[in-house]
Amino acid sequence: MGEVNLARVDERLIHGQVMLTLSQRAGVNSIFVVDDVVAKDKFMKDLYKSAGSRTGQKTIVATTSKMKEYWDKYNLKDYSCILITKTVDVIYELVTHGIPMKELNLGGIAKKDDNDLFVTKSVYLNKDDAIKLKDLNENYGVEDIYFQATPSAARTELKEVLAKFNL
Repeated sequence: MGEVNLARVDERLIHGQVMLTLSQRAGVNSIFVVDDVVAKDKFMKDLYKSAGSRTGQKTIVATTSKMKEYWDKYNLKDYSCILITKTVDVIYELVTHGIPMKELNLGGIAKKDDNDLFVTKSVYLNKDDAIKLKDLNENYGVEDIYFQATPSAARTELKEVLAKFNL
């Protein structure tokens, strides 16, 4: 059975030094990009697979439903992966479906509307996202949820962000 070594929410998905650094974590042997739009666009899918291969890791691009099917059928085989999505919603859907993960890093989420709150230097969240993160932490075993744009940047813990929403 495989494992999610690190889950990350970042609208940029695979990019630059961040992924190069993260992909060198102990035990990582693959990168799973889970995004419906990217997975359905051959050019974008090939682009992200190419970017991921530059890290030296096998890179798989899948829709949310394909990722769930892959988990149900294979339990990630022998992959110890970095799983990347663009949104909290997708991570929440995957975890509540049964894909276990212990560590979740939120790296970059842009402001979408006036309900989004600036929570860290590179992340905006709405209250619904904050509630989902709290639920993942308290009820689904995602023990370590933190906000950090790059591995060398300051880390902000989930409890600090939840306090901004009075949660």
